[in-house]
Amino acid sequence: MTTLPYTARPIAPRALKELRTTDDAGRRTDGFTDTEGGSPLRCCLRHSEPGERLALVSYAPLRRWASETGATPGPYDEQGPVFIHADECAGPAGDTLPFTGSHRTVRRYSAEGRILGGRLVGEPGAFRQALREAFDDPAVALVHVRAVEYGCFLYEVRRG
Repeated sequence: MTTLPYTARPIAPRALKELRTTDDAGRRTDGFTDTEGGSPLRCCLRHSEPGERLALVSYAPLRRWASETGATPGPYDEQGPVFIHADECAGPAGDTLPFTGSHRTVRRYSAEGRILGGRLVGEPGAFRQALREAFDDPAVALVHVRAVEYGCFLYEVRRG
């Protein structure tokens, strides 16, 4: 984990409540017991432990953000798989940026929901510079941190 002046935002509690019933693809959510652990949880921004009840759901982060802001992301409205706890959890335990131990993509979005570019981040120490560069551009409204290997959404970072 990397401590920075930026805050990783997990999936919001209201969205989690909805996702635990029906995901953003319209499918009923079914939980399962994680036997191995290690799944990146987007509700509390940590890796799962063996024995925890999880759900793998389809999530549309930009669509959810756009519904709050009035943005119209158009074709940039992606949905993809994310792991969450099958039941309500306490959320993140701290204010560090999680999941920085592997290559990540820092993808920048405008207030209209359009992609403004991205950057591959290979080292945990490079997150500070990547986020600083992103938010130095006044056109950037938010950033998605994504896994390189699958392209999955990990969390969001907003301006301010």
